[in-house]
Amino acid sequence: MPSDAPQQISATALGPWPGTDAVEAARIIRGELGSPHLPFIAELPERGVGSDALGRTASLLVEMAIDVQPHGWRLVDRPGKDLRRATSALATDINILADVAGAEDVSAPLLKIQLLGPLSLAAGLHLHNGERALLDYGARRDIAESLAAGVGEHLARLSAAVPGAGIVVQIDEPDIASVLAGTIPTASGYRTLRSIPGEEVTNAWRLVIDALKAAGAVETVVSVPEIEAPIQRILAAGADGVAVPLKALTTRQWEQLAVAIEAGKRIWAGALPTDNPGSTLPRTADVVEAVWRPWRQLGLPASALGTLRVTPSTGLEQFTPSAAKEVLTRLTQVADGLDQLAQG
Repeated sequence: MPSDAPQQISATALGPWPGTDAVEAARIIRGELGSPHLPFIAELPERGVGSDALGRTASLLVEMAIDVQPHGWRLVDRPGKDLRRATSALATDINILADVAGAEDVSAPLLKIQLLGPLSLAAGLHLHNGERALLDYGARRDIAESLAAGVGEHLARLSAAVPGAGIVVQIDEPDIASVLAGTIPTASGYRTLRSIPGEEVTNAWRLVIDALKAAGAVETVVSVPEIEAPIQRILAAGADGVAVPLKALTTRQWEQLAVAIEAGKRIWAGALPTDNPGSTLPRTADVVEAVWRPWRQLGLPASALGTLRVTPSTGLEQFTPSAAKEVLTRLTQVADGLDQLAQG
């Protein structure tokens, strides 16, 4: 486990947040996720173009411009209004974070940010001909290199906004199973793009992770869906941990996580089901047991629970702000329950 990672079990959420009020979001998140928990800078996709995960991350690319076309975000020759909107929204969010954090009596020691990973970025961006950038090896390479080049300035701006806080980076790869399996459709929809070699995926992640660490990130995790989660590839790329929903993990995937835990890696466990925003949240004890049962079955010691961060299984953008706040409260309760087990 990274030497600066706290031994106490902590909670965080994945980033997407309801509504359009960045000030309210920052106050709720930082109010609920005080130390030892991990506050984050919210993504507010309801604000529209440029506040979505794809546009937000693509706005960090160096020497690659983007704009919105009828089929989605496209790589273009020169910056347009949509890129300016994305850049402006992110700058505003960082300024708001600085104001909210600056007004706190005690500021959290860590801050988490989210980035779309290079493979999902390539799957979501389109070339001039309308095809996905994922189709083209040169485009995939350029996107990974451009993202790696852009993260340093981004982390510097965040560090200036919250002086002294360590920056934790969550790299989101929601499309990775389809990228590796070759099931992402072409622009026409009649065919699928061929699968991307696993070694290329690992190398793209390594490039971005190395750049983040060089820029001062204190922890990097790759967040993936549980279906075909490439846990070993994530760790081979140099990530400090894996973020994955727990609900449908196979025995083999749990065993891979156990190996990672024994190697000192951090697991961000998507332990709180949030697939149905209108339903009642499960009881704290039930969520704790859903983590503790497989933990015991794998023979992992209770003391190793300190490697965990607990998260919702999904983003919270479909919730109301008050319901999203309840999710954060429940997560901290789950973390406290697991911490009691860890302390014996």
